[in-house]
Amino acid sequence: MKTVLITGCSSGFGLAIARYFLEREWHVIATMRTPRADVLPTSDRLRVLALDVTDPASIAAAVDAAGPIDVLVNNAGVGAAAPFELTDPDLARALFETNTIGTMAMTQAFLPQLRARGAGTIINVTSTVTLKALPLLSMYTASKAAVNAFSASLAIELAPFGIGVRVVLPGRSPETQFGDNAHRHGLESADYADLIQQTITRISDESGPVTYARDVAEAVWRAATDPAAPMRIPAGADALEWAREAGLPTTPTP
Repeated sequence: MKTVLITGCSSGFGLAIARYFLEREWHVIATMRTPRADVLPTSDRLRVLALDVTDPASIAAAVDAAGPIDVLVNNAGVGAAAPFELTDPDLARALFETNTIGTMAMTQAFLPQLRARGAGTIINVTSTVTLKALPLLSMYTASKAAVNAFSASLAIELAPFGIGVRVVLPGRSPETQFGDNAHRHGLESADYADLIQQTITRISDESGPVTYARDVAEAVWRAATDPAAPMRIPAGADALEWAREAGLPTTPTP
């Protein structure tokens, strides 16, 4: 019976991924900044750990508490929409600290045990905005595109050790808190008002093709269990459309 550790499980994609793997009889280590076991089904195959991917001490404690794992899912992330001209430097740093540096730090922390066993899979959740540019998302997109590039290089580096690296690219998901987070970051500008409103409406619109949390869970499952899966796996109906435009493999996840 295999073990998966997933970051960012308090809501959204991470919560759906944890539930999906539990349903399939895996041991699941669900991590979140403020542990809440009540969001997941009661199971003797579930452990909920505190983890802040921006805190080295928190990462070290989670590695010790987790023990051996087979799959690491770097899902924890933050989203923000803002005109680049008006983006606060602290917000830019926060995006990269969680989305990029946090993913790298978690990967580096678990690599020694995976390399020693000569097996394992690292799955990084990014975004299809890295395939098709959208306004107001320049810093968010940059933080996720960096993970794509990091993963591509890492995959070559780790292949001789029997460790796989894959990237799951969700599309636009009204089920996440992205739109709410965008509002929290104070998108108030007369100069960008029309563009801001159009973008927030687009992010929050549930009509047309979208990505649901279960789509992401299914794609992560495929990345973890299908040796023939491509390195980059789009997740969601809109993600499949964008992936086709970008020339990525688009075989739907079973």
